[in-house]
Amino acid sequence: MKISNVTLRKRIFITLLLAIIGFTSLWIRLGYVQLWVGPELTERAEDTWRRNIDFEPKRGGIIDRNGEQLAYNITSPSVLAIPVQIEDAKRTAEQLATVLQISEEKVYSLITKKEISVKIQPGGRKISIEKAQEIRELNLPGIVIAEDNERYYPYDNLASHVLGFTGIDNQGLTGVELTYDKYLTGIKGSVSYLSDARGNLMPNASEQYTAPKDGLTLQLTLDKNIQMIMERELDQAMVKYQPDSALAIAMDPNSGEILAMSSKPDYEPGNYAEYPSSIYNRNLPIWKTYEPGSTFKIITLAAALEEEKVNLTKDTFHDPGSIEVAGTRLRCWRHGGHGSQTFLEGVENSCNPAFVILGQRLGKETLYDYIKDFGFGTKTGIDLGGEENGILFNLDRVGPIELATTSFGQGVSVTPIQQVAAVSAAINGGTLYTPHVAGSWIHPETGEVVKEIEAEAVREVVSEGTSMQVREALESVVANGTGRNAYIDGYRVGGKTGTAQKVINGRYSPNEHIVSFIGFAPADAPKVVIYVAVDNPKGIQFGGVVAAPIVKNMMEDTLRYMQVEPSKDQIEREYQYGDIQYEEVPNLVGMTKTELIQSLNPHFQLVKSGEGNVVISQAPKAGERVEIGSKIRVYLSNESN
Repeated sequence: MKISNVTLRKRIFITLLLAIIGFTSLWIRLGYVQLWVGPELTERAEDTWRRNIDFEPKRGGIIDRNGEQLAYNITSPSVLAIPVQIEDAKRTAEQLATVLQISEEKVYSLITKKEISVKIQPGGRKISIEKAQEIRELNLPGIVIAEDNERYYPYDNLASHVLGFTGIDNQGLTGVELTYDKYLTGIKGSVSYLSDARGNLMPNASEQYTAPKDGLTLQLTLDKNIQMIMERELDQAMVKYQPDSALAIAMDPNSGEILAMSSKPDYEPGNYAEYPSSIYNRNLPIWKTYEPGSTFKIITLAAALEEEKVNLTKDTFHDPGSIEVAGTRLRCWRHGGHGSQTFLEGVENSCNPAFVILGQRLGKETLYDYIKDFGFGTKTGIDLGGEENGILFNLDRVGPIELATTSFGQGVSVTPIQQVAAVSAAINGGTLYTPHVAGSWIHPETGEVVKEIEAEAVREVVSEGTSMQVREALESVVANGTGRNAYIDGYRVGGKTGTAQKVINGRYSPNEHIVSFIGFAPADAPKVVIYVAVDNPKGIQFGGVVAAPIVKNMMEDTLRYMQVEPSKDQIEREYQYGDIQYEEVPNLVGMTKTELIQSLNPHFQLVKSGEGNVVISQAPKAGERVEIGSKIRVYLSNESN
């Protein structure tokens, strides 16, 4: 069949048109790929070829409120393998295993992995500088020494439960290391290069270095010196009383700042693996729950004063040694009771019947409202992991007996940090604060404060007037009551003892107790609250005998360290046999030997130094208060000198 010229020309035209359309489409597509998606495709290709070696940032340091370093990083090299660059895996594994003193099979399995890079761990992580140099000198293809960091705690076990520790990858595992891990960690850096499928560096390719960004420095509210005072006293208590455990908290009652926190037994964060997990996983001041005993009476006292249910100096009652509630006899700790007394004397004597009466006057609804307002039954919100809630009776299960026992601290379960926060609210003017250990975040290079942690007021619990009465009553407890062993001459100290039976297998143990004392000073304007609890001390088990002297030692050194001036308005306590008595040192400077003999108080011993007839100096200085019987050293010289 013959095709006409017209038809042929049409076919040629259509074919040409289709060819033009095809070439135009191809040109447009090429242009689109080249101009629009070209950079993205190039980037994808580079990503396929690109290899990265990570450089770890330095973990942010941890310092105390005065800038003392409590945790920081030290350089610690690590071994990294790039499997595709290793030429002789067996020989490489053999040489590395010899230097690192680990299994050759283990090294071989790591360096033959089909991965871009492999860490030789754990044996090749955070090795010594000497071992790192030894490996460098082997010149093993595919083996790189990367800079790594190791956490260092310069004061060993100091504040170990607060600081916590980090793992092999510098990740926080407990304490503030865990709580604030994301701020301390920083951002990784890297060395980036292009390589072929075999891992060889591509021609004309250059390495790119991205510097790591170090973590922020965490400044704690802790004071290293107060922490050392606290831990010294707890260590001595562990030796002296052989308890199951002991704990302590020091806090600024006006802000919730934790000045020191410790529990024994403790551990060294840098060697945590050498200790049982039951030690390093339990921060007792925030984790341990137990019946508080008489320290809880402070809450009942504050509630009764706020509700005007008692006048401490005018209201009286008779304590025969027990009180009957709903057919049950609840006993006072003192056999035979305290007899007739004011409620202030009842507070001084820690008299259980007195607080049962106060609880009854309040009623269960009101008392439990105050207990909850003071923060019991819920976590305080302290910025440490592992805090417990404590346990309170459900209000519908509180009968007359439960109300009575709760009033003097039995039948409820609380944590130490709840007690410190609650008592702080009772004596600071009435404000409950959230306890915290973080003070501020500081830029590691500039030293600039990035963020400051402000005090967080939770609620107003009682009035300033009530708070003042609580302070005065608790100062009387230390001057003339069960807290006498916490009395510090020259300083106004308030506080309360606590002795609580331990619950063993659902029953109260007759011979195992948790003894405690909570104290604060100065009593008229508190700057520090210190709580100590000793679990099952051997021998005498009373808070006033065991815990109060520990708090006294901590408080005395802390007040002097904080440069708190002694007060002349201190309550003079009634002398009891065995009490240490103090007297003011007279001014002896300028006296002659004859005048010294005639005027010296017989309560002091005189020690002379130097030659001459006139006193030119003395120690202790005039006006200081010292124990009766102390020595006064005078320095003599000739009158002409």
